[in-house]
Amino acid sequence: MLDPIVVRAGVVVPSDAQSFRAVRASGPGGQNVNKVSSKVELRVDIGQIAGLDDGARSRLARAGTLDAEGRLVVTSQLTRDQRRNLEDAREKVRDLVARALVRPRTRRATRPTRGSVERRLADKRRRAETKSGRRPDD
Repeated sequence: MLDPIVVRAGVVVPSDAQSFRAVRASGPGGQNVNKVSSKVELRVDIGQIAGLDDGARSRLARAGTLDAEGRLVVTSQLTRDQRRNLEDAREKVRDLVARALVRPRTRRATRPTRGSVERRLADKRRRAETKSGRRPDD
């Protein structure tokens, strides 16, 4: 049984929302890589995370990889130790949830300044004169 992941006060990933399995890791490791399952796949049911509003839940779903059942899938094969990889995956989940809690700023439409418009048009005129000077006279 996994411990709950406390993201911040009021936001907790309960232990029954988490499940993990160990699989064989890729990469270097010699014969050890063929024998030991040290890579960890941690799956988290987004619907069971306490303290998330609907906006944060949808941001979290877009931020990570989801499996067929809609659970967040986080993998770690940072080390050759399964326990440390599990802790790394849990830290990744904590970071993903914390980032999903931050509401992005809404974009406000802005207009270019009069000076920037005038500079752009003056530059266009200069380029047009340069190019027209290259053309042969007919």
